[in-house]
Amino acid sequence: MIDDGRRAAPRPLTAGREHVVPTLDEVARLAGVSRSTASRAINRGPRVSAATRAAVDAAVTELGFTPNRAARSLVTRRTDSIALVVPEPDERVLSDPFFAGTISGLTAALSASDLQLVLVLARPTEVATRTLRYLRNGHVDGAVVVSHHRGDALAVELERSGLPSVFIGRPLSGPRAEYVDVDNVAGGRLATDHLIRSGRRRIATVTGPLDMSAGVDRLRGWHDALADAGLPRDAVASGDFTTRGGARAARELLDRHRDLDAVFVASDLMAVGALGVLADAGLDVPGDVAVVGYDNAALAASASPPLTTVASPVASMARAAGELLVSRLTGSAPCVSPVILSPDLVVRASA
Repeated sequence: MIDDGRRAAPRPLTAGREHVVPTLDEVARLAGVSRSTASRAINRGPRVSAATRAAVDAAVTELGFTPNRAARSLVTRRTDSIALVVPEPDERVLSDPFFAGTISGLTAALSASDLQLVLVLARPTEVATRTLRYLRNGHVDGAVVVSHHRGDALAVELERSGLPSVFIGRPLSGPRAEYVDVDNVAGGRLATDHLIRSGRRRIATVTGPLDMSAGVDRLRGWHDALADAGLPRDAVASGDFTTRGGARAARELLDRHRDLDAVFVASDLMAVGALGVLADAGLDVPGDVAVVGYDNAALAASASPPLTTVASPVASMARAAGELLVSRLTGSAPCVSPVILSPDLVVRASA
C-alpha cells in the first residue's frame, strides 16, 4: 500500500524511559507511522511521501537513533563497505610503505561517505578460492585492488561477478578494467635519463616483478632511454620489491658486470638493499656507482646516502581509485578511461 502522507496521531513517549539506545519502534511512535514505514523512510525506500519522510527524519534526530546496519542491508542490499584487496604475503604488506600510502589515500576518498574500508589480505595461494568467494558473496559493495599479478585472475573474476571494482595499477591480463596508475614508463625513463645526463655510461637496472605492470613498465622506460642514447642494455637483474630482493639482485649485477657505474632500481626498498651491497663491496655512492630508486618513500630521504628517486604519487592514486569506486556505487559517473598520473624526479646525494 502506498503511503499518502496521512499519519495517525502520535502517542507520547514515556518520560524517563529506561532505554539507553532508542529503537525503531520508538522512532515510528514519535513520527506517528508504522514500523515498516519508518524503516522505509530511514533507508530511503520507495512509497514514502515527503511529509512522512520529514517526520521520520525529525524523530530520528530527536531520539538520536542510529540505524542497525545489518537490518538496513536486508532492505537496501548494501553493506556500506568496500574492500581493499592486496594479493601479497602478509610480511610484504606490513613492511612496504607503499601499502600505508594506499590506505591513507583510500581513507581520504571515503571520508565524506558512510562507506567503511575492509582490508582483505589475499595470500597468493588463496586468491582463486577464499578471496574471490568472499568478494562474490555480498560482504562488500565494491573493491579496490592493488599490487595484483598477471596470474591472480582477479581482473577476470571480478568482471564476471559484476562487483564494481577499480584497480591501482594496470592489470596485465583479463578484460578492460577501470584503473588508476602512474606513468611508469615515463618514470623509468626519467631516472635513466638523469643518470645519462650525469655522465654515466654503464647503467644497470634492478627490475620489479615482471608479472606486474609496474615492473614491466619501469624496465621499458630504462630500456628505451638507453636505446636512444646508444648505450648497452644487458645489465638486468630481477627483483621483487623487497629490501632482500634488491640486495640479491645487486650482488648478481656486481658479479656479472664489474664495470657498471650506475643502477636504476625499480623501488626504494630494493634500492636500500642495493646500497648495502655496494657499501660492503667497497664502492662509493655516488663516486663509483650512482643509484636511483623509485617511489620516494620516507626511507629514501634517510638512506645512506640519501636516495635520488622517482616520486610515485601513491596516496593520490589510491584516493583517485576510491573516488572512482564511490562514483560507480552512487551512479554519479559512468565507467571512465584510465586515470594516469605523472611521476617526478627527486634528486638527492646518491645520484
